[in-house]
Amino acid sequence: MGVGGKFWDLLKPYARFEGLDFLRDKRVAVDLSYWIVQHETAIKKNSVPKPHLRLTFFRTINLFAKFGAFPVFVVDGTPSPLKSQARLARFYRSTIDASTLPVAEEGILVERNQTFLKCVQECVELLELFGMPVLKAKGEAEALCAQLNSEGSVDACITADSDAFLFGAKCVVKCIRPNTKEPFECYCISDIEAGLGLKRKHLIAMSLLIGNDHDLNGVQGIGLDTALQFVQNFSEDEILNILHKIGNGDILQYWGDIKSTEEAVSHSDESMPMIKSSHCSFCGHPGTKRAHFKVSCEYCINDNNEGCLKKPDGFKCNCSLCNKNRKEKEQKKHENWWIKVCSKIALETNFPNDEIVTMYLCENNGTFTVMGGGIIATDGPSISWGSPMTEMLVDFLVYHQPWQPSYIRQKMLPMLSTIYLREMATNPVQTLLCGQYEFDSIHRVKIRYGHQSYVVKWKKAASAISGVKYTAPVDSDLHLEEFMEVDEPNDLLDESSSPQIHVDGDCWFLLMDENMKLVHSAFPKKVDHFLQENERRELKRKRTSSLRSEESNGKLESPKSKGVQLSITEFYRSAKVQSQEKSGADLAKDSNCQVDRISKENRRVSSPNLSKSARRRLLFN
Repeated sequence: MGVGGKFWDLLKPYARFEGLDFLRDKRVAVDLSYWIVQHETAIKKNSVPKPHLRLTFFRTINLFAKFGAFPVFVVDGTPSPLKSQARLARFYRSTIDASTLPVAEEGILVERNQTFLKCVQECVELLELFGMPVLKAKGEAEALCAQLNSEGSVDACITADSDAFLFGAKCVVKCIRPNTKEPFECYCISDIEAGLGLKRKHLIAMSLLIGNDHDLNGVQGIGLDTALQFVQNFSEDEILNILHKIGNGDILQYWGDIKSTEEAVSHSDESMPMIKSSHCSFCGHPGTKRAHFKVSCEYCINDNNEGCLKKPDGFKCNCSLCNKNRKEKEQKKHENWWIKVCSKIALETNFPNDEIVTMYLCENNGTFTVMGGGIIATDGPSISWGSPMTEMLVDFLVYHQPWQPSYIRQKMLPMLSTIYLREMATNPVQTLLCGQYEFDSIHRVKIRYGHQSYVVKWKKAASAISGVKYTAPVDSDLHLEEFMEVDEPNDLLDESSSPQIHVDGDCWFLLMDENMKLVHSAFPKKVDHFLQENERRELKRKRTSSLRSEESNGKLESPKSKGVQLSITEFYRSAKVQSQEKSGADLAKDSNCQVDRISKENRRVSSPNLSKSARRRLLFN
């Protein structure tokens, strides 16, 4: 959809992946047809009735409550007659090759259109019950989305049609992945212009060359790369005029006609006939091998003057004649490419189609009134957001979906709480959420995909105990930590998260995730109290941990104190020391005894009563 030739792949390197709060408090135009067309994929993978309503229901809640945006929905008007072939290819692409499509029968086309229009009408009814503004374009929905964006009425467009840039869009959100850290895949025209040098008319020219929703074929034989190289040689003001000249048969035959003035002057100076000169087969420089064998040439200068150096593989001579020759060959190659492209364009009839160009450059794609600033028109619908008509919406969905009323009210609670907090931030009046719940306190901080939010406790008011009760799965093992990280799987239908029930004694609460800034704006005192309590608990935790560390340090310094049990290593270390001391004392005692015995024997030997021979025997035996 949009520009052909895998145009999104060309823009992919310039995509921005934005975080959860990218669209918070911003107005965004939504191409409703883009959502409805996706219901075909949902039918194949999920056996649910009317998936277009289910998609619109959950995505509207997520876009408004989870991402904090103010959506403006746009539907298609009367399609252009030029888009008939593209519509046929789109309807039959799942079963028939688009290149072999026959001329459609009138009945088949009308039947498919009636089915699609019925889906659109049901979604519009649902959105109006939500209180969302819905605009109808004169032609393409993405054209009015782009107009709203270019005029500043909205900050971005949500569409997968790449021709939104051709209609003048400045920021396009191509894809939303709810359960990721960076859910928005965005493309800005400023990034495309800085990276590729392409502006709005450049993109229009490319769509004429490679095909678009209104001319599927484009120019035969010209692809995305060729079209990109072609349009980059002209400024935005002259590119469409150049296409008109070529389409009328005025082919520019020389590449020098589209080059800069400096290059054109250099080309005229070098237009003299080139004088051929021989080159050495050994070193590759001008001259002969015989002359270079005796004395090295001016390009091969060496200290020993032993002749020229052998040229390496892939050698290219850089003399003036060789440079000039290469330049002329390259220029001739470009000229041939240019003539070939121009010839292909000239073969097309009615090229470029002025009706398509006028449609893309049109600045009046719908009439509307922007409340609170922006463009004001008196003959169109207003862009304003109202409150949901809950009971009528419940009846509508019960009729079209196999849902219970309690389930619908439960899924709508995040949206209703967001509206309630916004109203309390601007007009702090003591009211109840849904007439039943009052803001009690902040339960904890929740971290989901790197983004923090408050888990708010909504207390069932005493006056509403006998009223309608919302059923939700009870989490009896609910953790009470201040911070909790959550990771949830992706849902093809983007189903919103359900509030949880928390029972505390005789009171029961609803726990719902709310934006931190929005809660602070609505209930600043509650947030300050929660932060002070967290700070107090943090200080207490630090004191407790410091006391424990001091006690552990004291135990390590005095391991033999009374009442302290030694570790096994300390015990064996002390026992080993005692045994070593005991063995040393015994050894000293034995040595002293032996010394006394020897001295006695010596005295006995030295006695004068014994003969000399006896004393010798006693001494040596």
